Amino acid sequence: QVQLVESGGGLAQPGGSLRLSCVASGIGSFTFSLYNVGWYRQAPGEQRELVARMVLGASTIYGDSVEGRFTISRVNVKKTVYLQMNSLQPEDTANYYCNVESATLNYWGQGTRVTVSS
Repeated sequence: QVQLVESGGGLAQPGGSLRLSCVASGIGSFTFSLYNVGWYRQAPGEQRELVARMVLGASTIYGDSVEGRFTISRVNVKKTVYLQMNSLQPEDTANYYCNVESATLNYWGQGTRVTVSS
């Protein structure tokens, strides 16, 4: 059973930065490298939305509101996905979820809370 554990959330000031990490367990690094990975977020009372997604053999996709501020990356040997978040704004406040998926499998982490406030 694949498990995803996010970390790195917390409180940041407007204009600040945070880096989220998502570590996968229950899967080998080679198999992990075959999955698409992504970050999504959900604010209170809102639907879950795409933040960033890396699709194998295709371009990385970013949500319109984070384009140019957030960067997704992965280190397959560590089975880890990162989300570097710069120039944070109060509107970025949400629970952030890691996603690892293929054509037949789809896994989610439990989420990490990000709060942007002065």
